[in-house]
Amino acid sequence: MNYLKKVVLVSFCAFFSLSLMAQTHPSIMLTKANVAAVKKGVNTYPLLRQSYQTVKNAADKALAEPIVVPVPKDGGGGYTHEQHKKNYTNLLNCGVAYQISGEKKYADYVKNVMLNYASQYEKWPLHPKRKSEEDGGRIFWQSLNDFVWQIYTIQAYDLVYDGIPATDRKTIEEKLFVPILKFFTEDRYDVFNKIHNHGTWNLAAVGITGYVLNKREYVEIAIKGSKKDGKTGYLAQIDQLFSPDGYYMEGPYYQRYALLPFVLFAKAINNYEPSRKIFEYRDKLLSKAIHTSLQTSYTDKTFFPLNDAIKDKTYESVELVYGVDLAYADIKAEVDLLDIAKQQNRVIVSDAGLKVAADLAAGKSVPFKYQSLWIRDGGKGDEGGLGILRSGANTDQQCVVLKASSQGMGHGHFDRLNLLFYDNTTEIFPDYGAARFLNIDTKNGGGYLPENNTWAKQTVAHNALVVDQTSHFNAKLEPADKASPTLLYFSNQPNLKAVSAKEAKAYTDVAMLRTSALVKVDGLEKPLLIDVMQAQSAKNHQYDLPFWYKGQLVNTSFPVTAKANQLTALGDKNGYQHIWLNASNKLENKAGMVGLLNKNRFYTNHFVSDNPLEVKLLSIGANDPEMNLVDGKAFMLSSSGQNQTFVSITETHGGTDPINETVSSALPSVSELKLVKSDAQQTIISFKLNNKTYTYQINYTEKENYISLR
Repeated sequence: MNYLKKVVLVSFCAFFSLSLMAQTHPSIMLTKANVAAVKKGVNTYPLLRQSYQTVKNAADKALAEPIVVPVPKDGGGGYTHEQHKKNYTNLLNCGVAYQISGEKKYADYVKNVMLNYASQYEKWPLHPKRKSEEDGGRIFWQSLNDFVWQIYTIQAYDLVYDGIPATDRKTIEEKLFVPILKFFTEDRYDVFNKIHNHGTWNLAAVGITGYVLNKREYVEIAIKGSKKDGKTGYLAQIDQLFSPDGYYMEGPYYQRYALLPFVLFAKAINNYEPSRKIFEYRDKLLSKAIHTSLQTSYTDKTFFPLNDAIKDKTYESVELVYGVDLAYADIKAEVDLLDIAKQQNRVIVSDAGLKVAADLAAGKSVPFKYQSLWIRDGGKGDEGGLGILRSGANTDQQCVVLKASSQGMGHGHFDRLNLLFYDNTTEIFPDYGAARFLNIDTKNGGGYLPENNTWAKQTVAHNALVVDQTSHFNAKLEPADKASPTLLYFSNQPNLKAVSAKEAKAYTDVAMLRTSALVKVDGLEKPLLIDVMQAQSAKNHQYDLPFWYKGQLVNTSFPVTAKANQLTALGDKNGYQHIWLNASNKLENKAGMVGLLNKNRFYTNHFVSDNPLEVKLLSIGANDPEMNLVDGKAFMLSSSGQNQTFVSITETHGGTDPINETVSSALPSVSELKLVKSDAQQTIISFKLNNKTYTYQINYTEKENYISLR
């Protein structure tokens, strides 16, 4: 009997403790226990003061304007879409302003906006601009935006909870939040249980709302899935969407986007149930994910635009501000994160933001450590990965990216062994990214354009090998999802940084192998980018290797006679229909070079082939009736044969001074590039530099001596 009493007592205490905690507000990013310290920090630490002032200014602007809660009708970028986004931002800003200032007017604003939504929400049908019955939201054209709205709104509610009368809270909860929970978990059941960023936003919104409203059943299904069996839900999302290195399978752009619900829900779990040790889960996976997200950016702050990506997105976005603050303050990450916070130039007005601002004020920041890495992909780390090679200081860094990762689900592009090259804080050989004008209503409602499928996802839109003018996996998602490249070699030596990977399934009878390296050679200020693309087959094929480039063409080893009129498309499908053929040259000696000028610096690409070689000069824009495509230029190496090897050496040299009208080292130093041998065992090339002949050798069957330069 005593034992049963103890069990009941312990169970009651545990429930009472959870109930009491759930009724303590605020309780997420800014917690009641630390409000006084954050208030003091606002007056003490410059970055926190600046960040709060920005929030308060936005809150004051919201108070000066009438409350508008329109009936949803517009797609992305349209009036009602943008107004509802503005509303959730205003709500959160006013919630923070209420906690720091103590002024009731901010809580009243949040209350009045939420009561307005509560009076209408249940009357709204599915959005009229929805793409499908299964994906439409009530407030927005896609349910994803509804989930985002709720994550912001529930934070605001938590912040002003004690400033709203109980009767109004009852109305807001019963007429707005409870119907939203029902819509998210029942009407959007499939999305809630989907292993995808849409599912992440949904379950995080449900879980955080469950904590704030003290509805434990919603917390449980958010963490473990609707059936509470762990096959879906938050933990399953962490297990399946992230590799052991913290790489998110949809790519850097979507990793940045998905991080916010992951870290916010983790923060809520840690605050309400620290016994779950969520920040320790899977060997501190969330901390790794934040670091990996930053490592998949270049020093100009932009993310590598792999897969579907908006190219000008940087780590200054709010998701990474949350991520950096939490990683530093709650997960005790490395001090170099302070450098990122300093460049973001803001913190979240919160417990974590207080810690970051205080340590920045104390001068603890050190430069962020960009690294050369092989980052594994796939839940178990066995689905290829990203090879990232870096050389030089953050202020002027060379960076090479070899994409040898998994498909990335529906947002993936068909670009196995794609190459990106950066230098001098800019793109040299870029990736196109996505064909989309985000939230610009006149461009397909702000969604993905038709050209995202016909161009941006196709192989030829990337610096990747195309066989017989056909995209990898014939641009079919299902077979692409089942195969991944294989890492053959990775080196991070001071004078030789290299990555080599193989893709054997993109074509039925062609195996592709690419080895890219940054090689330091005496007499050159910058390392050479040496790239070897090899194809092996038992049949003859046409092989095309485009190098899309930024900058201007200033030099070639062959005469260029561009077409003066009547341009023709390079092909009629697989992305070729969107390419103008501007000029074409067949090179008798199978070798040549192209010189570029980009951001006042010269880049010369020397190339050689083992089969007869044709160089095509290309530009984007054919068959583009609505002018949706973004400008781009390329030189393409084309050849036909059975086995094929393309070798290129990109040399960085000299520059121009447009102010003083001077030019230095405009001509390259590398010469006489030759392909000595290339087969399944070895590729051997030679080149001259400063009167010295170098031999660069790749031994495909060796591990210890895979690459050598002598």
